[in-house]
Amino acid sequence: MQALHIINDSEFPSLEQDCMRLFRKANKKQGWLALAVHRDGLVGAAVRRAGGGMPVVVGVGFLQGEAGPETLARLGAELDASSFQLSHLLGNGHYQLLTVDSPNVAPDELRTAVRWRLKDMLDFHVDDATIDVFDIPVDKGAAVRPQQTMFAVAARNSVIGARQRLFEEAKLALEVIDIPEMAQRNISALLETEGRGLAMLSVAEDGALLTVSHGGELYLARRIDVPLELLTHADIERRHGGFDRIALELQRSLDHFERQFSFVSVARLLLAPSPADGLEAYLSSNLYIAVDQLDLASVFDLGAVPALADKGLQHRYFLALGAALRHEELLP
Repeated sequence: MQALHIINDSEFPSLEQDCMRLFRKANKKQGWLALAVHRDGLVGAAVRRAGGGMPVVVGVGFLQGEAGPETLARLGAELDASSFQLSHLLGNGHYQLLTVDSPNVAPDELRTAVRWRLKDMLDFHVDDATIDVFDIPVDKGAAVRPQQTMFAVAARNSVIGARQRLFEEAKLALEVIDIPEMAQRNISALLETEGRGLAMLSVAEDGALLTVSHGGELYLARRIDVPLELLTHADIERRHGGFDRIALELQRSLDHFERQFSFVSVARLLLAPSPADGLEAYLSSNLYIAVDQLDLASVFDLGAVPALADKGLQHRYFLALGAALRHEELLP
């Protein structure tokens, strides 16, 4: 399964190696705690995988206010951070996710080659970027092997460095920095129909996120500039205008995906929990694909946190829970 390790490779040149070493040692800790900065405060979610059963939500937490070291340390203490591997989820606008052709170079030269390709694609200087990459799978049954493409994630060194220092000041051992697209993929991967792709849409204050996964891998990730405020507006005409924009962009994106990845058949579109009442019915009436509403109880064992039966709380913790589903097969 694709995995992402965003590590600052300029200001902190030794951190990548140290992170991987710490990551392996920390594997004895059963589960992940993901912490994210929201507009109104800090969000955390802790998940443990229970053998072949459902992942278990051990705890969730929210602290309103500025994301300073004291607040972060308090939330970490409330969620028993020392018992988990710790990840931090970047917010939209703090990184760029781009698609590039995979360079034909040795693995140890890959990031350097990708950095060169990104120099005219970023909205900041590539020398100021922390970069990570992961492959987009190709059709293994194609008569002619297609061009391999990959996702490249780029964030400003200043952003990554500031987040690392924040966790250091809070005395929390941050191991991985992740992005929402991968968090959403983690949930989607558990809900796929075997042999079929799954589209998932989540909506937040800063817009909507569409992903398509297949075989546990991320194939498509697209931001749609329709904020949650519009989708919950009291004026029904404005609200339906937002629904219509979402439906149009979904149709365009899924049509493009079908042309680009003809070997992946998308079975349905799942809507992540949100306060956007009426969106499921609207999309069901305006899209050719089946549309269903996701209840996180179909993904997680919520027995330890029964309050998560509430749709509003599921919306708040959705991406943090996805990030806490992180799972990697480590080398021996």
